[in-house]
Amino acid sequence: MENVFERKDDSLYSNAYSFLRLPMVKDPTATEADIVVLGMPYDMATTGRSGARLGPDAIRRASVNLAWEAFRYPWPFDLRDRCNIVDAGDLVFSCGDSEDFVKMAASAAGQILASDKALLTLGGDHFVTLPLLRAHHAKFGQMALIHFDAHTDTYSQGSRYDHGTMFYHAPKEGLIDPSSSVQIGIRTDYDRDNHEFNVICAESANDMTPDDIANHIKALVGTLPVYLTFDIDCLDPAFAPGTGTPVIGGITSDKALRILRSLRGINLVGMDVVEVSPSFDNSDITALAGATIATELLHLWASKP
Repeated sequence: MENVFERKDDSLYSNAYSFLRLPMVKDPTATEADIVVLGMPYDMATTGRSGARLGPDAIRRASVNLAWEAFRYPWPFDLRDRCNIVDAGDLVFSCGDSEDFVKMAASAAGQILASDKALLTLGGDHFVTLPLLRAHHAKFGQMALIHFDAHTDTYSQGSRYDHGTMFYHAPKEGLIDPSSSVQIGIRTDYDRDNHEFNVICAESANDMTPDDIANHIKALVGTLPVYLTFDIDCLDPAFAPGTGTPVIGGITSDKALRILRSLRGINLVGMDVVEVSPSFDNSDITALAGATIATELLHLWASKP
């Protein structure tokens, strides 16, 4: 009689816990991977509805729906033929301790980058991007930021740990060059008179073609190292209701994917998908959007010259 417990685990839905069913590792720095997927289940910097700490798990579970494709449509290559990717699980930090989270996030990202691996991070609220930028800056120097969001996150009046202040602090720390950075999908108020970033607001993005948006972005970032952060609330709530601060009037999931695909050629060095909050999701469509965008980012990285 066959020992069923020795059967190779190649079913899509059995024990589905890693991103795209990629190999799980304990120590990503000890592997020969090109890219590491790392979850950051943190949402103590939210100013609205909490729940993004459950985002990494939801994104991983939704990614199983994408794992069966050898070639991710319409990319013309199998991702696994271009790069070796592992899932390192979630960052471990002292629950309820934001200071410990910041320290551990920067340390984990720094160790992964120091081992010559790229990093795709699954949030978590958007505050996780700040320690990630610090770690990437330590290796790559000043970067350009490509930022998909409904909010600019440049607010100066926030607290020390606030998911609306990262890009107020990042330029002041010299992590990113705002004049070479661009924010796409913005549709909430900000100080236009003193705003350093280039902005493609949601209204303009909805009127422009994906190629026009991508060409504008590429002209701004040039050859600088690029960190790309995608807040899921950039999408209209019709496509991503499961997030803490939804704002109507966003871009469609199709337009977001087309823009990302048209960004081929940028010097992408770091990336994250944040603010998926499954407690407010319907039929896991936000988690699926997050998983799909994360998969597109991996393909974008793998398509670098």
